[in-house]
Amino acid sequence: MPRGAAGEPEVNTIQNLLARRNPAHALEQAFYTDPGIFQTDLETIHYRDWLFAIPACELEKPGSYVTYNVGAYRVIIVRGADNQIRAFHNTCRHRGSVICKAAKGHAPKLVCPYHQWTYELDGSLLWARDMGPDFDPSQHGLKTMHCRELAGLVYICLADEAPDFDSFATIARPYLEPHGLGNAKVAFESSIIEMGNWKLVWENNRECYHCGGNHPALCRTFPDDPAITGIEGGETPAHMQAHFDRCEAAGLPSQFYLNNDGQYRLARMPLKEGAESYTMDGKSAVRRWLGRSPFADAGALLKFHYPTTWNHFLADHSIVFRVTPISPTETEVTTKWLVHKDAVEGVDYDLKRLTEVWVATNDEDRRVVEDNQQGINSPAYTPGPYSATQESGVLQFVDWYCTTLADRLAPGIMAAE
Repeated sequence: MPRGAAGEPEVNTIQNLLARRNPAHALEQAFYTDPGIFQTDLETIHYRDWLFAIPACELEKPGSYVTYNVGAYRVIIVRGADNQIRAFHNTCRHRGSVICKAAKGHAPKLVCPYHQWTYELDGSLLWARDMGPDFDPSQHGLKTMHCRELAGLVYICLADEAPDFDSFATIARPYLEPHGLGNAKVAFESSIIEMGNWKLVWENNRECYHCGGNHPALCRTFPDDPAITGIEGGETPAHMQAHFDRCEAAGLPSQFYLNNDGQYRLARMPLKEGAESYTMDGKSAVRRWLGRSPFADAGALLKFHYPTTWNHFLADHSIVFRVTPISPTETEVTTKWLVHKDAVEGVDYDLKRLTEVWVATNDEDRRVVEDNQQGINSPAYTPGPYSATQESGVLQFVDWYCTTLADRLAPGIMAAE
């Protein structure tokens, strides 16, 4: 597609593509393949919105840190001596070297490996050798970024001025708190690279139209009812409302909630009749539960927050997913299984039994996303229509994406930035 002087896609070209979009249809090929649109996605969405980063339990004690890469940005998330979680740019204030190279670890101080500039866990510069009498350490602390913890989930924002977080937190916190994520540990984690655009990863997640033909293990417990993955419209189905009412009466916020702008949704959805957890036999995977659900068959609290996370919170354990764009046709999907911090592997849970359903499902989803991307790459590709019955969730995601992109590329907004 056409480029501006610096090689970026011309804004008006993207706006034209958005303007000619066929409603209720998939996007044109460029949205899934073009490097310029991919860069625009990063700059207008991922570099500006709140992004789910990690469960807070990964930072077990002061000095625990995790690194995370988002596009061109390198991030350190660390628990300070005051127990507060902070996020910094992983770039030394001396000559720019990466400071923490490991994916995670523990350090009493943050020390640059290049010239050993040493930072406190709060980001302030503690020591820099031979910098002269006029050097002011207070002016060379690590660059911070916005960081918030919500009921055991850590979000970051790369923008200089972060959008509102409190409204989301106020809505989500009552849904999340019964799951006790503050008492969790990571039992297992998996990161896979799907050779597909990040939007295809999301589109695949937002429907179960494909589940019966692709997810035999998941379909033992997860219903392929389009109301589960879709977007509620009109009256709530009676069986679902009965589930909501039962859970709410037991102190578990459950009612379907979709934010006005479509960026996040929460609902405690039922599993198949008799199912308690995502296991091959449908029974609980962990004997010592994470959280305070009053009954095993409470279903799964399904939460998504665009552009980086969907989650499943069950009575016995929780699963968090993180979506990170790598290139126009590569996306990292990271999955973490959370159990009670005192649950003992081999006693309270069997790791294979805990993880096998979603390990298989993730790999199956990788395959279908990659097949989807390969087909879209063909010159023969034209956007097809969505199923109003089965793919309302996909349409909701695509509408959110297109509306967000169009609003943020509007001339008045662009001129103000």
